[in-house]
Amino acid sequence: MPQEFSFDVVSDFDHQELVNALDQARREIGTRYDFKNLTAEIELEKEQITLTTEGDMQLRAMVDVLRSKFHKRNLDLKILDLQKPEDAARGNIRQVIKLRRGINDELAKKLQKQIRGDHPKVQVRIQGDQLRVTGKDKDALQGVIAKLREADLDVPLQFTNYR
Repeated sequence: MPQEFSFDVVSDFDHQELVNALDQARREIGTRYDFKNLTAEIELEKEQITLTTEGDMQLRAMVDVLRSKFHKRNLDLKILDLQKPEDAARGNIRQVIKLRRGINDELAKKLQKQIRGDHPKVQVRIQGDQLRVTGKDKDALQGVIAKLREADLDVPLQFTNYR
């Protein structure tokens, strides 16, 4: 009986690495001269990060620091979905950065169609916010992974449970 091989396509990030990157960013911003005696707050909520500061220039600097810390901690920058800056209390500026996690239904259907078109010998099932790809040939599965890595998507993809 031929054996079935499979893997899962997910879009996730390490929450602890995110917390560590934010802590490092807070520390760096706290010691920088251009933030001396200014409001500069980074708050982590369940699905978003909120940046609050006094000016547009400081807001851009905070985002740059945040991106550099994410990069050093091997967090994909695609998980950051920057929203439009808005006015906050006391003349400050606030920017919400939503965190992308999971593969939404629209993208899952698009990926499913793409995989079926490129590799007809594999099966793709949508399971919540992830995809399960199965097939009898390991090389076909490796081809699917290579094709998905080449694709320019808004979300980072990881490949787990390869068996």
